[in-house]
Amino acid sequence: MSATPREHTRTYHLGKLATELELRGLTATLRQYPPALRISDPDAAMLAETVDCVPLSDGWFYRWSWGELVGQTDDPALAAQRIVHVLAARQ
Repeated sequence: MSATPREHTRTYHLGKLATELELRGLTATLRQYPPALRISDPDAAMLAETVDCVPLSDGWFYRWSWGELVGQTDDPALAAQRIVHVLAARQ
């Protein structure tokens, strides 16, 4: 099964987010199908979350596994800050 253009776009945006998360000390692993990031804190191995990427009427957005939006893909650094904040609050 070959990837669709939409999956390529998701993978592109998730790759940008993964880079930002890794700069902040988190581990981000890309799941290929459907594209999503498995994010974990190496210092708290049991703490992990999944974020995917969805197109909405006003652009592409990162989205938590429970459906709430993290932020626009235009600003992966801001989305990474929000993810770090949420994961830190769970420790």
